[in-house]
Amino acid sequence: MPGLLIRWFTNAFALWLTTQMISGIQARGLLSLLCAAFVLGLLNALLRPLVLLLTLPINILTLGLFTFVINGFMLKLTGTVVPGFSVQGFWAAVFGALLLALFSFLINAFINDSGRVEYIYIERS
Repeated sequence: MPGLLIRWFTNAFALWLTTQMISGIQARGLLSLLCAAFVLGLLNALLRPLVLLLTLPINILTLGLFTFVINGFMLKLTGTVVPGFSVQGFWAAVFGALLLALFSFLINAFINDSGRVEYIYIERS
């Protein structure tokens, strides 16, 4: 359970970083960021697989690039559901989702499933 909470907070931090980089995405306060991270996680867990399945032909046709549009749609949908969090425009949503994925990956790469920080050792030969 602590690992889940730590990932939730780190994803909220990644969402805050995204709001700082993309001018079309705004959040009013910490509570709206935490709610947006929670709702985005729920949407990505429950709705995104269905949308990916329904758009599989166009996703295959575009060699997977349509997934960026779907991720942007999930971020835009989060902006409509969560009060105090807004996403204006299609491109802000797509670029925001791309940045959010990058930030989340970089932050969560150092956190294991139990919520502890992992160190990456590189062996030299």
